[in-house]
Amino acid sequence: MFETLILILDSTLRLSTPLLLACLAGLYSERSGVVDIGLEGKMLGAAFGAGAVAYLTASAWAGLAAGIAVAVGLALVHGFASITNRGNQIVSGVAINFLAAGLTALLGQAWFRQGGRTPPLPEGGRFLDIVFPFAEELRAVPVVGPIYAELLSGHNVLVYAAFLAVPLTWWALYRTRFGLRLRAVGENPAAVDTAGISVVLLRYRAVILCGVLCGIAGAYLSIAQSSGFIKDMTAGKGFIALAALIFAKWRPLNAMFACLLFGFLDAVAIRLQGQPLPGIGEVPVQVFQALPYILTVILLAGFIGKAIPPRASGIPYLKERT
Repeated sequence: MFETLILILDSTLRLSTPLLLACLAGLYSERSGVVDIGLEGKMLGAAFGAGAVAYLTASAWAGLAAGIAVAVGLALVHGFASITNRGNQIVSGVAINFLAAGLTALLGQAWFRQGGRTPPLPEGGRFLDIVFPFAEELRAVPVVGPIYAELLSGHNVLVYAAFLAVPLTWWALYRTRFGLRLRAVGENPAAVDTAGISVVLLRYRAVILCGVLCGIAGAYLSIAQSSGFIKDMTAGKGFIALAALIFAKWRPLNAMFACLLFGFLDAVAIRLQGQPLPGIGEVPVQVFQALPYILTVILLAGFIGKAIPPRASGIPYLKERT
């Protein structure tokens, strides 16, 4: 029983990693007042860019750089539409999602001719798991051994980076001048502008940070969790990350626990597939696959309490009106 629990928690960490990165990405953007429902599209574009470049160069780091570049490019498109041109942020995010879904499938088919997917990554094109010192030697030690060898050790560098990003984000938001200004511009951009700080520049910096984190999240899917890009491989993870962000009420530590909850449910669903339940029997696989999405709807339907977004969220800043 204890071993099964450790295996489920191990899967939870892996499955919650892309959600956590995307959730933190959305947090930076929305804390600055820019609503971003294009997380899904940026993750998908980054996953394709990372998978394609990692395949061509046989370098996971080159793939990661390409994924970040693609996601930052899409983030700048969103920034140009919603910050510079003061367009509708929802429309811009939806457009990015459609653009990424269509373009990745089109380019994937045109370049690799494998139904929109990239070929399997060669050696060196994928991030490998990091085994901590003495992990195998300590595996047999009761309780502590499985926790150290299975739960803490054996993840790739992007998993550790995702969870390290949580305290870093908290520190950046609540202990730095940049974080103070970022939170202020999401609440009252006119006051920030009056203090002589550029609202536009601050929001662009937040949008770029959002792109970097989405790029890592997308790259994780194609060159760390999997060994190549497949069509629509994000499978709604960007939208689940948005739900987790609202559930977490735009706070980094809450975001981590929310993403772990979604990851845990996903891990349990995978574990229970094909297993008969006591008193129920074997449940169709589709029921378990739908569980994370059902939880998303339930949480957003009102079980999260009062979630108040930043006051300037989704509102383009017009200096001449102040």
